[in-house]
Amino acid sequence: MNIALSPAETLRTALAALLDGLPPRQAAQAVDRLIANYRGETPTDAPILRDRADVAAYAAYRMPATFEAVRSALAAFAGAVPGWTPASHVDVGGGTGAATWAVAAAWDGVRPVTVLDWAEPALALGKELAAASPALAGARWQRARIGSALQIGSTDLVTVSYVLGELTERDRAHVVDAAAGAARSVVVVEPGTPGGYARVIAARDRLIAAGFRVAAPCPHSAACPIVPGEDWCHFSARVSRSSLHRRVKAGSLPYEDEKFSYVAATRLPVTDVSPAPARVVRRPQIRKGQVLLDLCEAEEQLRRHTVTKRHGDLYKAARDADWGDSWPPAEPGNYHEIRQ
Repeated sequence: MNIALSPAETLRTALAALLDGLPPRQAAQAVDRLIANYRGETPTDAPILRDRADVAAYAAYRMPATFEAVRSALAAFAGAVPGWTPASHVDVGGGTGAATWAVAAAWDGVRPVTVLDWAEPALALGKELAAASPALAGARWQRARIGSALQIGSTDLVTVSYVLGELTERDRAHVVDAAAGAARSVVVVEPGTPGGYARVIAARDRLIAAGFRVAAPCPHSAACPIVPGEDWCHFSARVSRSSLHRRVKAGSLPYEDEKFSYVAATRLPVTDVSPAPARVVRRPQIRKGQVLLDLCEAEEQLRRHTVTKRHGDLYKAARDADWGDSWPPAEPGNYHEIRQ
């Protein structure tokens, strides 16, 4: 009996087949060039992914982490819109298509998918990888400049992941506005750094101004309560490493943690959207007989809550809570006690 693989397992298998014949030293050298480009140490007036070797190195170095970060963001979004499934998807600056795999992991079924990117080698390799997925085999891989000239056809969902940091401020604004004008829902994901968070907040502001409501991670669509320059909102996704992935990244652990910031916003009716009552915005601190939770709350504030054994089932839930989770997972009767 054939057992269908999950999108994550299918992607890992497809990447392993792709990278099987790539010498680790060649991959590592290409990764070094990519890191230099992303850090601004070499000119970036041409596509960063120049040829198949660069693209294969990118796939080994970044695709698994991008997939897990976007999948985590989409899981939170799907939890806030439980009755909705996107009927179509456009991935802006998608490269090899990590976000398309994440959408396939978040929602079952086959839908029209379009990936827009400037780098032809990335599109070609993304199409090759997607052939392994029934949900993505029919995707369109279209060359397009991601900037002020970008045009996006009408669609249910637009993803913009790990793209805005490569653009000028003017181009970032246009890309977000183009996504807002084309889609019912928009998900923006950036690295979990102060700069990445700042780009996400700027995108969030533009989406709200365009009439969107924030579905995740925020429990509200008001201004972010974090003081700029003092802190930033980000989360973490666990990434499994393949053996070649470990060699390329010179790492010994079988996993890594990808830090990311994101916003998921939608035009869906208010009755269809249920943002988290609160969101865990720091790794929970488990101490003897108590758990400390840092929460962003619907009242547009950040607060630390202490959950102790006397809170019963809520204490058990707090011990199982993870960074980025909605809180509480279900509305226990004594939740009000820790909010006083």
